[in-house]
Amino acid sequence: MDVSKREAEVLGALGAGLTNTQIANRLHISVRTVEGHVSSLLRKLGVTDRSALGALAGTTTDLAPLGRIACLPVSRTTFVGRRVERETVASALASGGVVTLVGPGGVGKTRLAAVVAQASNVAFGGAFVDLVPVGADSLVPAVAAALGVVERAYQPLEAAVLDRLGRGPSLLVLDNCEHLSAVVATFVDRVLAACPETAVLATSRERLGVPGERTVALRPLPVGSDAERLFLDRAHSVDPDFGAEPGVIAELCARLDGMPLAIELAAARSGALGAAGLLAGLGDQLRLLAGGRGTVVRHRSLRAVVDWSHDLLDDDERTVFRRLGIFAGHFDLHAAACVGGGDIGDVAVAADVLGRLVDKSMVLRQPGEPVRWRMLEAMRAYARERLEEGDDRDATRRRYLEWAAAVSDSPDELRAALAIAMRTRDPIAPRIARSLARLCFARRFVHEALEHFRTAAADAADAAESARDLASAADCALVVDDTERAFELRLASAAAAEKAGIGDAQAIALARAVEMAARYPVTFRTEVSHERLVELLADARAAGDTGDPLVAGWISGASAWIATPEKLSPDPALAAAAVTAAEATGDPVLLSAALDAVRTVAIGAGRPAEAHAVTRRRVALTAQMNRDDPYAAAEIEDSVGLAGLDAVAAGDLPTAMDMVDLVLSDEPAALSYLAASKILPTVVLAGDLDRAGLFADQMWHGWQRAGRPPAFWMQVSVHFAALAHGLRADREGCDRWCARGRELAATPYPFQSRLLPLATYVQARTALQLGDFDQARALVSQLSDGQAPGRYLPYACAAAAELAVTAGLPEAAGLLADARPYAVDNAWNTAVLARTTGRLHGDRALLRKAAGQWEAMGARFEHAYTLTLL
Repeated sequence: MDVSKREAEVLGALGAGLTNTQIANRLHISVRTVEGHVSSLLRKLGVTDRSALGALAGTTTDLAPLGRIACLPVSRTTFVGRRVERETVASALASGGVVTLVGPGGVGKTRLAAVVAQASNVAFGGAFVDLVPVGADSLVPAVAAALGVVERAYQPLEAAVLDRLGRGPSLLVLDNCEHLSAVVATFVDRVLAACPETAVLATSRERLGVPGERTVALRPLPVGSDAERLFLDRAHSVDPDFGAEPGVIAELCARLDGMPLAIELAAARSGALGAAGLLAGLGDQLRLLAGGRGTVVRHRSLRAVVDWSHDLLDDDERTVFRRLGIFAGHFDLHAAACVGGGDIGDVAVAADVLGRLVDKSMVLRQPGEPVRWRMLEAMRAYARERLEEGDDRDATRRRYLEWAAAVSDSPDELRAALAIAMRTRDPIAPRIARSLARLCFARRFVHEALEHFRTAAADAADAAESARDLASAADCALVVDDTERAFELRLASAAAAEKAGIGDAQAIALARAVEMAARYPVTFRTEVSHERLVELLADARAAGDTGDPLVAGWISGASAWIATPEKLSPDPALAAAAVTAAEATGDPVLLSAALDAVRTVAIGAGRPAEAHAVTRRRVALTAQMNRDDPYAAAEIEDSVGLAGLDAVAAGDLPTAMDMVDLVLSDEPAALSYLAASKILPTVVLAGDLDRAGLFADQMWHGWQRAGRPPAFWMQVSVHFAALAHGLRADREGCDRWCARGRELAATPYPFQSRLLPLATYVQARTALQLGDFDQARALVSQLSDGQAPGRYLPYACAAAAELAVTAGLPEAAGLLADARPYAVDNAWNTAVLARTTGRLHGDRALLRKAAGQWEAMGARFEHAYTLTLL
């Protein structure tokens, strides 16, 4: 049956009785997309309606489940034994909290955790996270990567992880915690506190010590049953004709202490040596280590098996084995050849030796493509010990660092390489830090990328490199809306450029600092004075060659923003000149920034249609930008985020809905409270009120978890959240959101008065919906008292006119006439006025026309409301 994974998820949701809207909310896709999947399922499964699909969901077994555990390790061998442990762990997880599988290395904790996770049934899935290559500072990024979560503006990465896990019943598996016990315990405690429906399954050599933790001790396989079964299963996979006396196999398993890893390693050699040969090969070493004074006998036995396996290698195999131990995680053939060096540096030779190591179970090949390999934890630790003892340690380390700086695409590998380089004060450290920063940014670990750029800058080979690294760090800070830090980093970049004697770079860094402080003043907790910005721009002009197009472009843009001391009031003529200067450079980032000044001029003048047109041009420019480059990323997010809001202000709902789909197409972005705030007005006007309520709560609580940073932009969305509840006749919810709006308004911002028309619109439309006609006179008076020409004034005038007509106020006709000029180029208000005129004159043709207009723009609630008038 050719059914995609997403279609399977939709089918499962239909079986659970969910509506299209509920399915869209759960899967974070648009309702239109859900409708498309339903149509496709009807065709593929040969049924006629969604009821039949729902019934079919319960009987179809070859479709992917709704909840999926990401990054589960895939094994090609059968799982042997552990029935009681599986049932115990599954039962413990069912009641939530944290369950820790405790036992020595090699006892099979990872495999059991994977089996339990695979059999779990959690609605919102989860992830399996291997912590072996993870350091104390990298725990949260590792979990985020497995969950597919990225940080967003004003939202630390851990908060994004908690948002993802807090969406509903989830399972998080943290494998190999022993080297991070304290860090993991603290993190798990926070997860359980913030996400009560999430269960955590950990594996470690000791308990984590988290309150309420339940431990399941995993012991060696019992000899006389499961241990022998495991050995025979693995031996037959190597040699289908393998045979041995049961007593010999039992003795072998007993002398291996029933340890699964030791049994598997021994079984891998069974085809060549047979059971008797295995006993002979193991005997002396096992007997030697069995008399030691180590506290854990099983650890000594595991080391004995590794010792024995290593002794069976030839010289080339031993050399490659110990050198491969330097990798923190997976590696490919090219990496193995690079780090192998010498004759082993030849790819053909490396492939031959690596293949032999795989055959002897010293290295594991990962399933799937591209082909990659890894070492088990015990093997890796053993190989590193051998490397430290060898005379090729320094040369291997040098090759590894060179490879990591130039080639590695693994954050874990680069983090490990950077740690080595920093510890040994290797001059390659800045290159590795820079590579790691770029990779982290591409994976959306933006805070981490920022710190790595700063590390690269601190140890850079010269001031010019330092200036570039600091500029990239500033771009990262801007992406997460840490504008004050971005401002200081730009000044630091300018200082480094001055030290390097690069005047143009110094000028651009200073101009960008000025532009940013003037363009985003409400995001600064401490305002940068106009006088300082003027001085910095003068320094920029003095430092750079203003005949250079880029220098001239950035200085021109900054000049427009600070033409007067008034915030967010760029000079119209200078803004237009900045666009012309930017167009001459061919730089889409610079041009987008200049266009934002023109947009801001239009907003200040009360011309929402013009602002909307400028923003559409900015969005079109994003196709020329690289989202994974810090230089462009902030401009892309600013353009896309504002596009929906500008479309709403201009009454262009279809375009606004397209922007919602664009934001939600990136699921991690959709989880952030900032993204929720930017799409909330559109969702409300589209009439998807249930979904709007979810986005509103996500926005508010996410903002609080982020520390309640300056949030002038959120006032608009809070008004629309109140409207969503008002349209649902939820007076209590509407009042609650209105109170939140007053709470935000208590912090003064520039042009706060321009939001008064939006408040009037929300109150008037809510009063109309609830039949509170006694408020009509007061709301109309708000308009007659004169409100600032904000971009929501057309909405306020149209809604007040409709309320006045419905309430029978004598001035209703005059209000309707006054509102007509505001409907020009505004499809939303055109429909409101058509409906209002139809109500005033009892003109059913006008009401039908209005209903058609609402339907055409996708405003489902207003369309349905208009139909009730007919």
